[in-house]
Amino acid sequence: MTSEHTGRPDGDGEAPLPRILCDTAALAAAAAAGDGTAGALWRLAESGRQLDANVVRLPPGHRVDTHREPDLDVLLLVLAGDGALTAPDGEHPLPAGTLTWLPHGSTRSLAAGPDGLTYLTVHRRRPGMTIGTRPS
Repeated sequence: MTSEHTGRPDGDGEAPLPRILCDTAALAAAAAAGDGTAGALWRLAESGRQLDANVVRLPPGHRVDTHREPDLDVLLLVLAGDGALTAPDGEHPLPAGTLTWLPHGSTRSLAAGPDGLTYLTVHRRRPGMTIGTRPS
């Protein structure tokens, strides 16, 4: 049996085991049939991880405004619905099944289509915040 939090066998200190985390098709279907709430439907929360991942829902007409991620590459996989990615080179359609690489330093925005947009993002985990001293 494995620990719910570590993915490791209970009590014996062995190597972590692979784990099934969620059913993204069920998440996307529930979100599409739901109340139109936007935001994260699921987040990777396991301790000791090197990655962060989220399943996010944008209802029809919603968007993620133009922004730039200076430090992290991001993979974005469209799970359901459709939308558009806007970058400096123009607008790119995002139908279900599209896998997109968003390199660090790139500028982009996302807009949901008429059926909304549900997508998975995966990127390296950000280091935790640390308390330091002020430079003199």
